[in-house]
Amino acid sequence: MKSVDPYLNFNGNTEEVFTFYQSVFGGELQLARFSDMDTGDMELTEEQKNGVAHVALPLGDSMLMGSDVPGAMGTVTAGTNFAISIDADSTEEADRVFGGLSEGGEVSMPLGKVEWAERFGMCTDKYGVQWMIGYTGDVVFGAP
Repeated sequence: MKSVDPYLNFNGNTEEVFTFYQSVFGGELQLARFSDMDTGDMELTEEQKNGVAHVALPLGDSMLMGSDVPGAMGTVTAGTNFAISIDADSTEEADRVFGGLSEGGEVSMPLGKVEWAERFGMCTDKYGVQWMIGYTGDVVFGAP
């Protein structure tokens, strides 16, 4: 496994939160907005399209990551606004870990290919812990 990193979710103020964290920790923010991504059938307001789809702030060998959660995706509350993100070493490892964690739990996003990874999925395990499992592979996010 390459890394295990915290992933924070907010109701529209992710950019403000991560700008604050950047002021504390330093580093460069890597930020993508919903307008930069294919959001499928999800209907977003213009304000939500300007929201943060993904942000990452390097912290030593780890990353602090996060995103806004538009109303179409639900709401978050303090205490349940995080997930543990696993960066797997291979598609096989991503499949194995996702399968194990989601067994008896709930899959919120099936494991599959996305714009930023060869494999990515989200689930809540049978104990209520939220997980994000990914394997980037050769995908370069934002590349044509």
